[in-house]
Amino acid sequence: MTEEKRKENVRTYLGQLVTIVMDRPIGTKHTKNGHSWIYPVNYGYLPGVPGGDGEEQDVYLLGVNIPVKTYTARVIGIVHRLDDVEDKLIAAPEGLFFTAEEMAKAVAFQEQYHQSEIESWKS
Repeated sequence: MTEEKRKENVRTYLGQLVTIVMDRPIGTKHTKNGHSWIYPVNYGYLPGVPGGDGEEQDVYLLGVNIPVKTYTARVIGIVHRLDDVEDKLIAAPEGLFFTAEEMAKAVAFQEQYHQSEIESWKS
């Protein structure tokens, strides 16, 4: 899939309500490629929706400060990874909004290892 097609696919979710299944609830410890971190936000995926890497589409959930198993939220942003084959959605509870800068800060624990840019639903 080309980068442009990938971006086009994830942009269809901006502003949409989605139900996220968490595979890494807030507080989960994760180690990958020699880096370890504790998830400061809930992190999951959209069941049955393929992402750029062929796995299910990943989603950061902001504004919910307790671990949850599933959550229905509105997609308010996208992390476009410029050095990877996938993008990440950013969602928040209905009526809660974060600026692009706030979103970038909230996901920096993982995105610091990638070159990326944030696209906001309501720029």
